[in-house]
Amino acid sequence: MDNNYENWNLVINPERRFFNFRIKEIYSYYDLLVMFVKKEIAVQYKQTVLGPLWYFIQPIFTTIIFVFVFGNIAKISTDGLPQPLFYMCGIVIWNFFADCFIKTSDTFTQNSNLFGKVYFPRLISPLSVVISNLIKFFIQFGLFIIILIYYSTQLNFTIKITYSILFVPFLILIMGILGLGFGLIFSSLTTKYKDLKFLLQFGIQLLMYATPIIYPLKSVSKKMQEILLYNPITSVIEAFKYIFLGEGYFSVPWVLYSFFIALLILMFGVLIFNKTEQTFMDII
Repeated sequence: MDNNYENWNLVINPERRFFNFRIKEIYSYYDLLVMFVKKEIAVQYKQTVLGPLWYFIQPIFTTIIFVFVFGNIAKISTDGLPQPLFYMCGIVIWNFFADCFIKTSDTFTQNSNLFGKVYFPRLISPLSVVISNLIKFFIQFGLFIIILIYYSTQLNFTIKITYSILFVPFLILIMGILGLGFGLIFSSLTTKYKDLKFLLQFGIQLLMYATPIIYPLKSVSKKMQEILLYNPITSVIEAFKYIFLGEGYFSVPWVLYSFFIALLILMFGVLIFNKTEQTFMDII
């Protein structure tokens, strides 16, 4: 037996480094990541009558409901902006964060059978969710741009494009990181604490109301504005509105604050995700 040990040319040891993004390993599984992304897109609206049209229907219907409830009934200010533009601008970027958060939060339970049979970097699964939702975001963002152009050409809405448009990819990155980070944390916690699944949707709704999507930030008191800005999503939503609609609170320091908070959440998410990865098969 000792001779056999000496002839081995590959030794597999358990991975014990909890804080490890495994970027090189994920890159080596690039083809698998692409396959996961295609699967996420294919199964999302599989066996539905309208299929990919739901990419457009969802933000349109949500905007219509917001216009009717918050705009016409509640009479909430929209900074003097056309209500459909105001609401859709916030909805599109919010949906990207919320979808990344919700769908990555179920990583372990949804993939338990696959994780128990074959090895690959587990972070590929939540990353594929974020990338597939990024594709969905660009589709819905394109819809928003079409409506924005319609308002500017047919309804005399003035579009003011400034240097701030260069921040758009950065804002999208922040929302993706936040969704991934929160998703990794909740995915790890729900393997042991199943109750969190029931609180997630409720918590997402509460977070939306704590973010200036259905109301402009300037419509609340100065004290409340300061409190809301500590929510890292607030500065991103406001900057997005300012860039495309010309109204909103755009502050580079607050955007950078959101970025660093997002990085901290992601690092903590990766830490707890890697730790849970080693024991979750014994828990599920």
